[in-house]
Amino acid sequence: MADTKRDYYELLGLSKDASDDDIKKAYRKVAKECHPDLHPGDTSKEQHFKAVNEAYEVLSDPDKKSRYDQYGHAGVDPSFGAGGGYGGGGFSGFEDVDLGSIFESFFGGFGGGASRSSNAPRKGENLRAALTLTFEEAAFGCEKKIDISRVEACESCHGSGAETGTTADTCSNCGGAGQVRATQRTPMGMFTTTQACPKCGGRGRIIHTPCSSCKGAGVQRKRSTITVKVPAGIDDGQTISLRGNGNIGAQGGAAGDLLVTISVRPHPFFVREGTAVHCEFPVTFTQAALGAELEVPTLDGRVKYAMPEGTQTGTVFRLKGKGIPGLAGKSRGDQYVHILVEVPKSLTRKQKDLLTQLAELSEEKNHPRRKSFFDKTK
Repeated sequence: MADTKRDYYELLGLSKDASDDDIKKAYRKVAKECHPDLHPGDTSKEQHFKAVNEAYEVLSDPDKKSRYDQYGHAGVDPSFGAGGGYGGGGFSGFEDVDLGSIFESFFGGFGGGASRSSNAPRKGENLRAALTLTFEEAAFGCEKKIDISRVEACESCHGSGAETGTTADTCSNCGGAGQVRATQRTPMGMFTTTQACPKCGGRGRIIHTPCSSCKGAGVQRKRSTITVKVPAGIDDGQTISLRGNGNIGAQGGAAGDLLVTISVRPHPFFVREGTAVHCEFPVTFTQAALGAELEVPTLDGRVKYAMPEGTQTGTVFRLKGKGIPGLAGKSRGDQYVHILVEVPKSLTRKQKDLLTQLAELSEEKNHPRRKSFFDKTK
């Protein structure tokens, strides 16, 4: 990674002692502000959004965060400590860096401890993507296709790294282990160290005729289209994990996962709270006083509701089962309709006269809350 990269903590507006929860909240906030969907055609916002996702991918992973805190951007560079790329074949964007194995290479013989073989199976890196949904898509679920760039097995050699029709031989220097031990004399005494085999580059195999497509790496970066099945009831900021859709694993290890973080667009009048849906419904003074049959919008379409006479502003009506479906098949929430009584403006002379007559005819029992208030102030 280039030294000109911005500090990941700075990108998310965090201090280095930020907790996992702080990192997640900061990512959700910043990612929303610079999301490309909100700034169509703004390439600077698109680049900033990619940088923010890169920062979150590192800081949300304990291992990567530890390496970044200790070594900066170099610590999470795929080529850091990898000895010139994947198996010495020049492919530097694939292999995970395991600092534990680096320290083991220096202290692996201390006390006779065993270290992990450098060509042991390793899980591939997880990938992250962002997906924006409408309010209704999040409520009822949907299927979306997203394009990702990931490391996959080379189609030509099927991951072997050898040209079609040829095979790789077991390294005679390390016997296929990928590691060799050496004894070193230091001022503190004799130490046994374990390091990647210099002959095979840690792969345990010698490729005499490298694949012409991948240059012996056995992998290639490709664009892939993934179908994401979004479950009904998913909320803003939640993440869907698609197992095995990340980068391919090394040495036969399992592929990483694709982690898709959901962003839900605000609705014009619905507000979500868990599985509940809230909305304000404006009514006229006359409707509130006399009662009325209302047509209330819901996620399922309009429904009729008989509002009783004398309804006050701030009254909340509940529409059972008209909210958000719960995840994992849980019951659906309710919708809450908040009544807002609008006081008429710009009245005509006739309207004012009629209201004056109404006021003269009104009795205290028509305004119980007003009467109670003034009784308490006496």
